[in-house]
Amino acid sequence: MAKATITILPDEPIGLIRPELHGQFIEHLGGCIDGGIWVGEGSSIPNISGFRTDVLEAMKTLRPPVLRWPGGCYADDYHWEDGIGPVSQRPRRVNIWWGQNVETNAFGTHEFVQLCRYLGAEPYLAGNVGSGSVREMRDWVEYCNFTGDSTLARRRAANGSPMPFNVRYWGVGNENWGCGGNFCPEDYGAHYKQFATYLRDFSGTNLFRIACGPDGNNHDWTRRFFSKLGRFAHIQGYAAHYYCGTAGPSATEFDVNQWYELLEKATRIERLICEQRQLMDEFDPQRKIGLLIDEWGAWHLPTPGRNPHHLWQQNTLRDALVAAITLDTFNRHADKLVMANIAQMANVLQAMVLTEGDRMLLTPTYHIFDMYRPHQGATSVRVEIDSSAISFPAGPEKRQLPALMASASLCGDRLLLTVVNPHASLPIEAKIDLKRKAIEVSASVLTHNELNAHNTFDEPSTLAPVDGSFDSDLNAVVFAPRSVTRLQIRVA
Repeated sequence: MAKATITILPDEPIGLIRPELHGQFIEHLGGCIDGGIWVGEGSSIPNISGFRTDVLEAMKTLRPPVLRWPGGCYADDYHWEDGIGPVSQRPRRVNIWWGQNVETNAFGTHEFVQLCRYLGAEPYLAGNVGSGSVREMRDWVEYCNFTGDSTLARRRAANGSPMPFNVRYWGVGNENWGCGGNFCPEDYGAHYKQFATYLRDFSGTNLFRIACGPDGNNHDWTRRFFSKLGRFAHIQGYAAHYYCGTAGPSATEFDVNQWYELLEKATRIERLICEQRQLMDEFDPQRKIGLLIDEWGAWHLPTPGRNPHHLWQQNTLRDALVAAITLDTFNRHADKLVMANIAQMANVLQAMVLTEGDRMLLTPTYHIFDMYRPHQGATSVRVEIDSSAISFPAGPEKRQLPALMASASLCGDRLLLTVVNPHASLPIEAKIDLKRKAIEVSASVLTHNELNAHNTFDEPSTLAPVDGSFDSDLNAVVFAPRSVTRLQIRVA
């Protein structure tokens, strides 16, 4: 059995783990909204005001702090006025990005805000820069937030919401280097300044304006965008996207080396966070502008038998480890990030839930978010790991993956340690040095004998966390292979 040492340094805080790092994302894409979250009040599937009851209850358990909508690529072809007023009078539009489906617009601004209120999440709206106008986005802000007696405020009231929505988070476009208009950084910078100038703090909402950041860890985009931005003040956030992609023929078909390959790709988000924040610091040394990663996750090849444009994919133990590795990375760099949004909540990419007709299941990634939830609002503290590395081939290359990955947080007398053992077959025995006395230890472990273990509608509980306990001396904690472990430790 391999050996390791984990040293936790509770007197070396990194920063507050903002709940927003557990943000979610929904888009008009395949079955994410239609059939996944929203079925309409006339559906035979149990619902509350058109929202699936089972999905609402599952997501309320996770308590997502922030929810992003309507895209994604869809945002830059979405016109918000299509989604307000009587549903029967809303226009039907072609979704040019995701299979040319006809969107009914039954789910619009009011429905989205209602969903956020059900879940206790802050709404994050992505505005249309690619095919929209400055006026259109400016009016959306007024419609949502103005408390006075304007025509748009009256219109919101007539549509059922006399009180303002107080939407704070506004994205000025999405992926404007690609589906959001194919801008170069300078052109997008000019558009950003024009749009953001007219996004006002109506009625004291204190807007958080978010600019489109790079595709992955693209230094050139960031440097050129901020050079164009200059001293422009109306920017509070800068959002990168990082998908670790896939390895192997499908979400459920891969060999041991492809298991390691995807997990290693997931670790690369750490370099993005560090290098993008360092680049931003050159232009914003006081860190008045926050770094976000408002799309992230695994993106597997199309699932056979499914519409390839709808991005439905199964979610396995491997994806659970991708999520855990990523969330641990966010925790370790809590001083550098203000928000993150996994893609996406239901039925699309690395989803929390999958639905089929009136059935729903919780994915392994859902369980990871539930296991990591107690980190929210705690203080991240430094962790040192002394262990070997895992070597594996990825095509002609030789790559390495840490044998253990972890993060820790402290809240009062509760220390939370989450640990990933990515090895496909070997357990690791670790001595955990807390620098404090452990009084009580409880554990929760997610693992399975099969690398591609996943939940199905016929067997929805194949993969779920199991509770356990460890001796409080923590001198020989065994982390199972292919596992995620959460230790909740009461310390003196």
